[in-house]
Amino acid sequence: MSVTIDISGLATAGGVPGPSEAERWGRVCVTPSPLAELGMALHALSEPGHHPELQGWATAVSSRLDPCLADRLCEADFLWRTTFSDVFAPFAGIPGGRALPGATLAEELDLLDKLTDEQFVNAALEFTCQLRYDVQTPGPLANPDLRRRSLELAAARGAVQERFTRRLLDEPPVVRAWFRQLMLDCDEAFFADTWARLEPQLAADARHKTELLRRKGLGAALASLSEAVSLDEEAGLITVDKLSVGRTATGDGGLVLVPTSLGRPHLMVLHRFGWQPSITYPASGSRPQAPSVEQLTRRLEALAHPVRMRLCRHLARAPHTTSELADAHGMTAPEISRHLTVLKKAGLITDCRRGRYVQHQLDLSAVARLGSDFIEGVLR
Repeated sequence: MSVTIDISGLATAGGVPGPSEAERWGRVCVTPSPLAELGMALHALSEPGHHPELQGWATAVSSRLDPCLADRLCEADFLWRTTFSDVFAPFAGIPGGRALPGATLAEELDLLDKLTDEQFVNAALEFTCQLRYDVQTPGPLANPDLRRRSLELAAARGAVQERFTRRLLDEPPVVRAWFRQLMLDCDEAFFADTWARLEPQLAADARHKTELLRRKGLGAALASLSEAVSLDEEAGLITVDKLSVGRTATGDGGLVLVPTSLGRPHLMVLHRFGWQPSITYPASGSRPQAPSVEQLTRRLEALAHPVRMRLCRHLARAPHTTSELADAHGMTAPEISRHLTVLKKAGLITDCRRGRYVQHQLDLSAVARLGSDFIEGVLR
């Protein structure tokens, strides 16, 4: 499973093939986004379990939050709690696919005002999962059946969500103005101070990635974002390893890479139909990325077998040879070897040669990380 971005359009400019490398990668921009980071901040406040390293910050902000503002945040928290709504990336919805995030929160909120009512409503209703995200479909503003279905799905999530959805469908401009004021009030209450601290490091990360892009190309720049991001330059395809499936294309537009400090472990790909593709990635300085979805699946499957679980008990205590394990478990050496091969391919055991003997031992650090790797894998 993965999300892919077709970047073959970067090789043409207005239908004219063959721009220089500098021109081609010039349509890839790395830049921070204050509105996106505010969305991440709101997510971290509403889901602190996703971000244990931010617990101190989240506790400090929550403790001094005005009760009235806290109530308003609860009213709209599904925009950043259960999904990362694309209302936090309005630049991507601007026609032409070449717009960039604003330098300030006010500039980005001005970009939000440039979205059509249909764009804003569809992005805000992402939490209902009532629309196909990466294909063109009619919207609930024009389709009575979709409107009815959106309200049903919102009601299943709670009365607050249903009321918000009804207001959104009835009066999109009113809800848009309400959302804009909510973001400005959050900025005044806590985010301005947070952004002043984070913006320099995000800007430095963006400069580093841009220089890497200029000197070594897009493949190296993407690899520096995360081990989960890869480039097949010949096919013109970026693949992001996630527990979801989606596809998008740059076309004649560009690609925007947005660093985040508060968003780890989330690695997000905006692949909404008709919107400019973008990748929001954890800025440098974060802990190493979790293993790929395939590797994580392989590890969980390896440990699910009862024989391999018993082998792990021996291998966790001390190194053992295949023959020793065969004797201890009453099995043949080939049977033990097959189980050890599965564990080794999953990256859960290591080998060490002692003369003519090969000893196997459980990689305790890999097993200890499995819980956090699983969490990061499903949240990615």
